[in-house]
Amino acid sequence: MMNTPDTLSVNFLAEGEQTALQIAGRLAAFIRGAERSLDFAIYDFRLSPETRAIIADALRERATAGVAIRIAYDADKPSSPPLHHGMDPAPNGTGEFVQSLGYPWRRIGGMKLMHNKYIVRDAALPGAAVWTGSTNLTDDAWTLQENNLLQLTSQPAAGYYARDFEQLWQDGDIGNSGAFDTTPVTLRYGGQPALVDIHFSPGRGREIDYEVARRVACAQRRVRICSMLLNSGALLSALGEVLQYNQAEVSGVYDRTQMESVLEQWQDVPHNRWKIYAVEDIISAAHLVGKNSTLYSPTSRHDFMHNKVLVVDDTVITGSYNFSNSAEFNAENILIIENAALADAYSNYTDHLMQKYGGEQGNQ
Repeated sequence: MMNTPDTLSVNFLAEGEQTALQIAGRLAAFIRGAERSLDFAIYDFRLSPETRAIIADALRERATAGVAIRIAYDADKPSSPPLHHGMDPAPNGTGEFVQSLGYPWRRIGGMKLMHNKYIVRDAALPGAAVWTGSTNLTDDAWTLQENNLLQLTSQPAAGYYARDFEQLWQDGDIGNSGAFDTTPVTLRYGGQPALVDIHFSPGRGREIDYEVARRVACAQRRVRICSMLLNSGALLSALGEVLQYNQAEVSGVYDRTQMESVLEQWQDVPHNRWKIYAVEDIISAAHLVGKNSTLYSPTSRHDFMHNKVLVVDDTVITGSYNFSNSAEFNAENILIIENAALADAYSNYTDHLMQKYGGEQGNQ
């Protein structure tokens, strides 16, 4: 969907509820809107021949028209990612796929992950736009996983993403990318202003973790959880207090299988054992619904509940940023969006997933 300037749109994905061709078509439309530049910062980029053809054709068309295309991707993914640190599992193959497209590319190294999933289009032009959210560029992400896609048509917003991209591109390393201050950008959603606060880690990782927990701790009406993992100690403490004092309604959905793997691994990490009881108490007290996904392996069915979303009153928190301590040190982006209609849309989506997975065996 094409946006007018200073607007925001969202698409919600759920397992079996859209086809890879539909999402590839949306992405191709976004690509075809480029006039001067397209910069990809992507963790996992691997497509089937059918969807690859759609995206490759769109890129080729724009390149022929003189659009500069650059692709930065995460280097050196481990074969067995440590989920207890909030590491998002992804198979190998991104580098080979990206390089096969034939455009300038850069492997982004570092001790942690280049975990972004964003595209910056025409950052220097008035019609600049950003594609972001929780969704990797893979057929699995588009068909088997729960994800959300955001499009922001805004030159100021695109400028922040372009700045982060340039830091990654120039250094070829996560480094301290994103270590700059941002000012909230006013867009529109549902006919009303949407105040969008954008931050990047690792440069602002600690501030992000604090701000997410602070907003949850200040909830007055609702906290909706739609997140693959709940690993952050600060967030767990804030959720525990909200529930303890009956401060706001807490409910939502998470990925049970992936979270159980985390809990098992925390048993061997003494300073994390308190989190096991905190997570179990939150799941029980809030009656969180868990999706029974497939236990991760590089060749398994990648059907995770992959969102990273919190709704706090009339604010949406989303992006690539898992709610984990490790995310502070990854290259990530997070958006904190104040708009009642958008918060209701995410809340309704969470209700849909709770209903969809609420009957699975073992739900609390």
